[in-house]
Amino acid sequence: MRSLAMRITGLAAVCATLIGVCACSPTSSSSPSSESTTAQQQGHWPRTITHELGETTLDHQPKRIVNTALSATGTLLALEAPVVATAATTPSDVTDDKGFFSQWAKTADAKGVEVLYPGLEFDLEAVIATQPDLVIVSVSGADSVSDHYQQLAEKFPTVAIDYSKHSWQELARELGDILGLEDNAARAIDDFDRYVSQKKASVSESAGTATIVSYNGPGEEQGVAKLTGPHSKLLSALGYDVKEAPSNLDTSTQARQDFAFMSYENLTKGIEGDTVFLFSADEDKVDSFLADPLMADLPAVKNRRVYPLGVTSFRLDPYSARETVDAVVAASAR
Repeated sequence: MRSLAMRITGLAAVCATLIGVCACSPTSSSSPSSESTTAQQQGHWPRTITHELGETTLDHQPKRIVNTALSATGTLLALEAPVVATAATTPSDVTDDKGFFSQWAKTADAKGVEVLYPGLEFDLEAVIATQPDLVIVSVSGADSVSDHYQQLAEKFPTVAIDYSKHSWQELARELGDILGLEDNAARAIDDFDRYVSQKKASVSESAGTATIVSYNGPGEEQGVAKLTGPHSKLLSALGYDVKEAPSNLDTSTQARQDFAFMSYENLTKGIEGDTVFLFSADEDKVDSFLADPLMADLPAVKNRRVYPLGVTSFRLDPYSARETVDAVVAASAR
């Protein structure tokens, strides 16, 4: 049985040629930077990018980007990056029928973004066929093809990112620096901040204490969001006083910033908020939580203040973050 930590990480990734051969001069690095950086100011080329797997020099601003990191696609689209193809996952309730995440699938279709390869099954020939002048790979998540980095870097300019340790805003700044789209990144972040500020007014009156829970039912590992995680930060920005679980309940084997993990039997001890928001959840999961006898004495259950953050809340990108804000606003209106 996979742990909840592994399933949350998996959800974040599933639930992102010839034109460029002369533009790339990748070299390995024994101690890659935690964030990509540029040598020149915006609009100046060439620029050398120090990234997670080495160093890559881009002679010109990319015009045909191939993205193997499905979880980063939403952020790339929000930057109006020229993505021509992106990896797709297996279709599910959080994707369209092609395997694009539902929160940004229509935007991708409108921009003509093609499926690079389905089911997150790496296909070098598919990459070659798109004739990219930049390939983006991730070193984390189920969409990672970092094992193929050298293979890709021999053919195309290739840059590696690690979206797992960044908020979407931090990732937007990093990608903006790589792509020469720094202004677009700043604009996307400012637009979202204004959206949150506008929505906060309709939430504040009913906001109180809240706990974000990844609920998986009896016999399964459970998760409670930490204050340092992106979901908690978003609820805090909307006016909630977010409560995390006591640290002595956390059974995580590795340090994480987003969720603490605990046994089913200890979940009620980890919920200190008067309102519960369920991570990656719809109304059916809310019904299951409310019907669970172990949860019966929680104030949130007694007062029926349990709400879903939406199925797209499994990972916050510029699109799913807005949907999560809308879910919180809808809950405040009940």
